[in-house]
Amino acid sequence: MANDRPRDTARPPGMADVARVAGVSAQTVSRALAGHPNVQAETRAKVLVAVDQLGYRKNNAARVLSSGRSRSLGVVTLQTGFYSRTALTVGIERAADEAGYTVSTATTASLDTSAIEAALVRLSEQHVEGVILAVPLIHVSRRIEQLTSVVPTITVDGSRTAATEVVAVDQQSVGRLATRHLLDLGHESVWHVAGPQEWHDAAGRSRGRVATLEEEGRSVPPELVGDWSPASGYHHGLILGKIPDVTAVFVASDEMAFGVIRALHELGRRVPADVSVVGVDDIPLAEYCSPSLTTVAQPFGQMGALAVGRLLRYIADPTAPQEPAAVEPTLLIRASTGPAPGASTAA
Repeated sequence: MANDRPRDTARPPGMADVARVAGVSAQTVSRALAGHPNVQAETRAKVLVAVDQLGYRKNNAARVLSSGRSRSLGVVTLQTGFYSRTALTVGIERAADEAGYTVSTATTASLDTSAIEAALVRLSEQHVEGVILAVPLIHVSRRIEQLTSVVPTITVDGSRTAATEVVAVDQQSVGRLATRHLLDLGHESVWHVAGPQEWHDAAGRSRGRVATLEEEGRSVPPELVGDWSPASGYHHGLILGKIPDVTAVFVASDEMAFGVIRALHELGRRVPADVSVVGVDDIPLAEYCSPSLTTVAQPFGQMGALAVGRLLRYIADPTAPQEPAAVEPTLLIRASTGPAPGASTAA
């Protein structure tokens, strides 16, 4: 039968090859890989099996240029104005440019697997040689596994698929640094305004704080969960400011910390005389708020450069073993933290 004819191995597999193996039309293959809603689940499964079998990439044909390479990398990131995402993307673009690559960015409006799948498909269609996933993978679907197994992929938030390499800040260390600093200032315990727990960054910071308090035999106050915005920090600051025992607060981002400090000021709680506050990220405004914010700095530019370097090595040799790369955070002590009320300041 014609369908059993072996494919010409001198060329990379194309959409027609996938269609032949799956027993469908090339148009159906295109729709299945693009996530078209009119493609039945059984048909999509057949297409994915054929893709796995052939090692097909939608951009294979376009990649067979005179150089054989597109010199382009892809980044999947969330549609947000948060400084951390923007700074990381700038770091990636700078490092890619220095290596002679361009960067294509696919943003997602949510962290749903379908949105991430669609972003990965868009980048594949743009002929990228590799992808940096700058979003947390809450759930990893079979399709995400398939796409990241075909296109060399690096993740930068600690989550991973079976085929990805990881570059991440040690977020438990972030929580430990902030909590330890506040305990060393004489505070009995440390309250926490956490980020959304579906974010690996937020969950790691929470674990670091809890582990440090438990190791010291301190009480572990319940955490309040924000959404990374100053407004959510302000909301929780109004709650914390009315609790007399609160003298130290670790906030999972600088932007939420600004909201917490605003709320404490409005309630007449002085920072740091009454309440010390530590943030995370070291965004440019942290040094200039009132008081200047003690924070755990994350080296976003370094992370971006490290991710690009690891990805280029991965592209060059996908079989080479690579251990996850951890980037250490740094505590920057400024004016928003001080001795606990009544604590001795003697050396």
